[in-house]
Amino acid sequence: MLDVAIIGCGLIGRKRAEALLGLANLTFCHDTNSNSSAQFASDFGCTNSDNLDSILENKKIDALFIATRHASLASIAQSAIENGKSVFIEKPGAISKEALRVVAKLSKSRKGKVHVGYNHRHHRGIRKAIKIANSGEIGKIMFLRARYGHGGRVGYDKEWRADKELSGGGELIDQGTHLLDLSQAFLGNITLEYGATPNYFWDMPVEDNAFIVVKNNSGAIGFLHASCTEWKNTFSLEVYGETGKLEINGLGGSYGTERLTHYKMLPEMGPPETYSWEYPMPDDSWRIEVEEFIHDIENGTVVSTNIESSLRVLELVSEIYGGSGR
Repeated sequence: MLDVAIIGCGLIGRKRAEALLGLANLTFCHDTNSNSSAQFASDFGCTNSDNLDSILENKKIDALFIATRHASLASIAQSAIENGKSVFIEKPGAISKEALRVVAKLSKSRKGKVHVGYNHRHHRGIRKAIKIANSGEIGKIMFLRARYGHGGRVGYDKEWRADKELSGGGELIDQGTHLLDLSQAFLGNITLEYGATPNYFWDMPVEDNAFIVVKNNSGAIGFLHASCTEWKNTFSLEVYGETGKLEINGLGGSYGTERLTHYKMLPEMGPPETYSWEYPMPDDSWRIEVEEFIHDIENGTVVSTNIESSLRVLELVSEIYGGSGR
C-alpha cells in the first residue's frame, strides 16, 4: 500500500484519515497546533512530526493530504509536487486563482496526481442524480437552483474563516465553491452572469452571503445562494430538465437525511411520477473520493483529476470578488 501523510489535523484531516483506513498507510501527520497533531497521531497510529519540511522531503511518502487553512493549501501542495509526491488538496485548493494556477501548471510537468477535495460530488444522492441527468432521463437541462447554508455560532466572526488573509473570503469561497463545483457537474462549462457578496449580520470583513448566477454554453442558468445566516443548516439542489426534475435535500447530520427525488413528467403533463431515494446511512463521500485518488496513483489513471474544474471555480470566485469590490 501507499505511504501517505496528512498536513492539518483538524476536523477535515480526521475525516480524510478515517477514509484512508485500509487503503493506504498513514505514516506521518503535522499541524501548527502541536496538541492537535499529537492527539491525531495517537488516534490514528502515525508519527507526529513538528517539521513540515522533513515530511515534504521524505522520499518514502507517496502522497500528501493537505487539510490546512486556505492560505497555506497551495504553497504546501507546490512543495509536495516539487518533491515528487501526489497531492490531495482540500477545497478550494488555494486562496486565489493565481495560486492554484501555479499548482495546476506544475502538476502537468510531474508524474504525481493532484486532486482538489470537492467531496459533495460524491454524496450518494448527488452521484445518482448526475447519473440520471447524464442518461437523458430528465431531458435537456434548463436551469438549476441551489442553496447551501448554516447559521454560524457564537464567536464565528472571530474564527479563521472571518480573516480574509487566512480564508481568502467568506461564504463564497467556503460553501459557495461547492455550489459552483456542483453547477459544473450538471451544466458543464459555466460563465458568470451575476455575483453579489453582501454582509448582513456578522461583524467581519468577509461576506456572510453569496448570491450567484451562472450560465452554460446552452444558456442553462444556475441560481446559487450560499449563506451563514441560514440559521437552520440547509442543503438543497434542484435540477430542472425539459422532461423532469431532480431534487436533492440534506447532506446527513445536522443538514438532515440526504434524499433524492426524481419527478418524471408524463406525456399528458399534470402531476409527475415521483421516485424517491433516502440515504440515512453514514456519508461515504469522503471514502469514495479518496478511493478514486488512491486508485489513480496506483494504476496511472485520471478518474479523480479535477484540477481544471477546480481552477475554473476559483476563476469565477475571483470574478465575483472583483465585481463586488472585495
